[in-house]
Amino acid sequence: MSAVPTSLTAMALDTSPEHPAPVRQIAQAIGGWVDRLGAVWVEGQLTQVSRRGGSNTVFMTLRDKLADISIALTCPRAVVDSLPTPLVDGAQIVVQAKPTFYPNRGTLSLSVREIRLVGEGELLARLERRRQLLAAEGLFADALKRPLPFLPRSVGLVTAQNSAAEKDVLENARRRWPGVSFITKYATMQGPRCAEEVMAACQSLDGDPGVDVIVIARGGGSLEDLLPFSDEALIRCIHQLTTAVVSAIGHEQDSPLLDLVADLRASTPTDAARRVVPDVSEQLALVGRARDRLRYALRRHIESEAHQIMAMRQRSALRDPRVGLDDRLSEITLLRDRSRRSLGHRLDRGQAELEQQLARVRALSPLATLRRGYAVVSDADGRALSSVTGVESGATIHVRVADGRITATTETVTPMEER
Repeated sequence: MSAVPTSLTAMALDTSPEHPAPVRQIAQAIGGWVDRLGAVWVEGQLTQVSRRGGSNTVFMTLRDKLADISIALTCPRAVVDSLPTPLVDGAQIVVQAKPTFYPNRGTLSLSVREIRLVGEGELLARLERRRQLLAAEGLFADALKRPLPFLPRSVGLVTAQNSAAEKDVLENARRRWPGVSFITKYATMQGPRCAEEVMAACQSLDGDPGVDVIVIARGGGSLEDLLPFSDEALIRCIHQLTTAVVSAIGHEQDSPLLDLVADLRASTPTDAARRVVPDVSEQLALVGRARDRLRYALRRHIESEAHQIMAMRQRSALRDPRVGLDDRLSEITLLRDRSRRSLGHRLDRGQAELEQQLARVRALSPLATLRRGYAVVSDADGRALSSVTGVESGATIHVRVADGRITATTETVTPMEER
């Protein structure tokens, strides 16, 4: 790179204050020299990833970790989208790129053709592929998340013995709820035995009917230290547990796969302690406020009822129960007199009708005819005689008059002459 191209050397020799070269000639010469470099592989730390809407190009900056040097990258969106994990600031990558000089702007950039993740980036890519496979099986579905009990009978704790995480969980939980009970199972929280021991501890706590929630707690660490908590066997084990699980692995920025399968993710062990038990002071305050609201509501109810009683006592009917009886008595008297008059009228009309009917019956009665001098004659057998036929002299007859009966003997029977 120390050799200077002939064209540049000649141009430098041919220029002078009296005969300077134009900017375009210098820019074209630099572009030609850069274009001769060809494609190169470059390693660096990624910064300033920019995806512009509607553009098929992603703009990035690649920085040297050991020197304060950086260079712009331009990459087709399809190349970036084909990566197993999204590109983020701080990722270590290796790119195959062609140096390009833009004469119009006088800028140099690398046109990326291929991107490879290295170091933590490659590890994150493998974890992302594992996450996608397990998510496709439904192990991380929100529908499977179980709610934590409000006040668990016992809390199962899986952590390293005498660790800061154990101390944080126990102290903060007991500070919030002094009566909380813990059943602790110790396990190696990093290294090759970590996943196996954590699985055994969780299964043991899950088999205890007194344990209502399990907390898996560990302090922060590097990506490699937290790898066991993304182990596929451990993830499937946690998925099969029947007890609610709280993941408290690492710090806020750490995100192992255990956080996704757990029923609740706590950012830190201290946060887990706050999540699994309520704060006794807060609950006492809530009880106090509820009691005050109840007292206030009861007092308002009593005052309302007392006001209604006072309003009822102010009514005239309650002050003097006899008020209004005089009016009712007058109404009753009027109604009684009206009833009597109505009944008298009905009786009078009934009496008149009865007398008319009686007169009519009397007028039609045979006794009325007998009183006018008529009589009813019957033979000895009581048969009424309407003709002299069959009546002989000396026969016994009965004569019915208005006021009695006469028995007689016929002397002669004289038929009426026909006219």
